[in-house]
Amino acid sequence: MSAIPQKFYQPVAIAVAIGFVYFSVLVKLGNDWWHDENYSHGLLIPFLIAFILWQERKQLRDSLGEPWTRAGAAGIALSLGMLWAGTAGAELFVQRMSLVLMLVSVVIYFFGARLLRWLAVPVVLLLLSIPIPQIIFNRVAFPLQLFASRCAVSAMWLFNIPVLRQGNVMELMPRGAVEPKRLAVVEACSGIRSLMTLVTLAVIYAYFTGPRAPQPSAGDDHQKPKSKFGAMLLSITFWRSLVLIVSAVPIAILTNAVRVSGTGVLSHYYGTRVADGFFHSFSGWVIYIAAALLLFATAWVFDRIVPFLKKIFGSGLPPAWPGGTPALNEFELSK
Repeated sequence: MSAIPQKFYQPVAIAVAIGFVYFSVLVKLGNDWWHDENYSHGLLIPFLIAFILWQERKQLRDSLGEPWTRAGAAGIALSLGMLWAGTAGAELFVQRMSLVLMLVSVVIYFFGARLLRWLAVPVVLLLLSIPIPQIIFNRVAFPLQLFASRCAVSAMWLFNIPVLRQGNVMELMPRGAVEPKRLAVVEACSGIRSLMTLVTLAVIYAYFTGPRAPQPSAGDDHQKPKSKFGAMLLSITFWRSLVLIVSAVPIAILTNAVRVSGTGVLSHYYGTRVADGFFHSFSGWVIYIAAALLLFATAWVFDRIVPFLKKIFGSGLPPAWPGGTPALNEFELSK
């Protein structure tokens, strides 16, 4: 057998085995991505993960360590137990989380845990693409519907527009109408769709624009960074990513509330037809673009704080980071 097939025999065999065991889970997950607009961003996740793995191929190769067979075997056994329980109970979420645990456990079993450092972003993206249980989805979506409807009523009061709210349903009298019309903030207008996609966008943006920490060599697993700034850079990378991901939540909620409020005000002047059809879809795209710009602005503001850190820590920051928003993976410090 040639060297190339021998090199790829093990990963191909593992991939085929996992694909066989989780075939029905993968098919149902792909079907949800295709039909559920709340998770349609999941269609792009496999391609993004493949690109990230290709980009980090050198780091992945250099991070291969001793197998953790016991921990990996325990994780594999637990994931198979979750798959059985999820299948017996018809719980798709448990089955899909079993898939994630299986992938992580296989990596630990064959290559050790150090490799997970470079797989953290793909794992997070995969988790964000898995639909949450419907009972949890409803517990999140309905309060968002109520919040958006309250904001819409407040905005209409500012314009002296008479409106009556009952839960997530508003009654108003459009101009020229002879009877009141109802405007409901349905689940699709709750903002949870933009919330899921914006958090995913925040993870992707944080990864591709964040400073890159130096990679430890094969023989210094427990070695500390050579400079005090090494640890601080890791902290900056972590906090920058955390700020972007956390800020995506209020940005998505507030921009959706603005969209619903604008729809309510326009419904008074132009009728409730503005809440349907082209305008409804177009306003959704406009608001999402505005939310993405606010997310990028958050990163821009955070990056402007870096010069102050340079003053505090003296010899800290590398010359490549003057405090501006970085380009894609612009910073890669030498060891």
